Amino acid sequence: MTLDEQISFLTKGCVDVIPAEELKKKLEQSAATGRKLRVKLGADPTAPDIHLGHSVVIRKMKAFQELGHDVIFLIGDFTGMIGDPTGRNTTRPPLTREQILANAETYKAQIFKLLDPEKTIIEFNANWLNAFKPEDFVRLTAKVTLAQILERDDFSKRLAAGVPISLHELLYPLAQGYDSVALKADVELGGTDQKFNLLMAREIQRAYGVEAQVIMTTPLLEGLDGVEKMSKSKNNYIGITEAPDDMFGKVMSISDELMWRYYTLVTDLTPAEVTQLKANVESGAKHPRDAKVELAKHIIADFHSQAAADHAEAEFNRRFREHQAPTDIETRTFTAETAKIKIADLLVQTGLVASKAEVRRLISQGGVRLNNERVGEAAAELDTTETKEVLLQVGKLKFLKIVFE
Repeated sequence: MTLDEQISFLTKGCVDVIPAEELKKKLEQSAATGRKLRVKLGADPTAPDIHLGHSVVIRKMKAFQELGHDVIFLIGDFTGMIGDPTGRNTTRPPLTREQILANAETYKAQIFKLLDPEKTIIEFNANWLNAFKPEDFVRLTAKVTLAQILERDDFSKRLAAGVPISLHELLYPLAQGYDSVALKADVELGGTDQKFNLLMAREIQRAYGVEAQVIMTTPLLEGLDGVEKMSKSKNNYIGITEAPDDMFGKVMSISDELMWRYYTLVTDLTPAEVTQLKANVESGAKHPRDAKVELAKHIIADFHSQAAADHAEAEFNRRFREHQAPTDIETRTFTAETAKIKIADLLVQTGLVASKAEVRRLISQGGVRLNNERVGEAAAELDTTETKEVLLQVGKLKFLKIVFE
């Protein structure tokens, strides 16, 4: 790639590149000297699973790796015990070291779905921050002023609202900044919510006599609803370890408009390729559904395989185009306490539906089927002496075959 092509490839979908001219300069120097750039991405292992939203910035890391640079995935086993206050209006409860280390192991396994494990440097910031003496922390805090820390939006809002800010929270951006000193990072990646921390790291690097890093931020990916950012707590996420069939169904549920956002942020297609694909849809040369199928298959191929993507498409077509049940339905034996059992009770007792109130709502909306026939009323019963096997379906995605004992 030419230098301009590299910059276009690396900055695709980025919100901030600060300063952009320094990124160009660093790339020029790397090409001239053969010294690889050191590209840092930090993550506190506060939860065990990574979803598609997290993969946006990991994919950016992959781009640097593909151009031959050193990428460093930094696990914040020290900073995780402080708790990142970003976006919080209350103090984040600290995790135990055991929780952090357990989550860190799952992080490592998951990031290698995108990154080359042989070429990825894994670091833990406890390696240097645990070695700090009290005077080292005093020197670190002397590098910035309280006014600089309170420029942070969530701190200033909490202060104005009279919401308590614990003193240890003020140390978080300083500790994260020192990571860039310890690693001699040339570039640091993060979501837009990390912009303050990334900029603070530039200041701390300068204070320690280290050349300041370039920061690159990526957008926060909207979840399946197209409104809120992707989050497990909002149940609008696609987990990167989810089954291919589930991933396919979730991608197909997003809006046509949101599809282009996903194409830009969670595939390796170039901006020109995304623009051309969108033009084909808008002109009628390609149906939006076909473009969405291709998106789903791109995502599944990245995290599973192309064969898994093809199988997921076939299963989706069986279920939604041909109205057939999937081929891999779970079968479970069930012992009924009485000869007759209400279908509503069966759905709750097998865990397909959480409550009877939810069953009634689903049945009223036509969302429950028994042996491919819609269940019309919540009081409907089965006679288990006459029926030994049934196929239950809830919504479009949940199937369960019941064999009565």
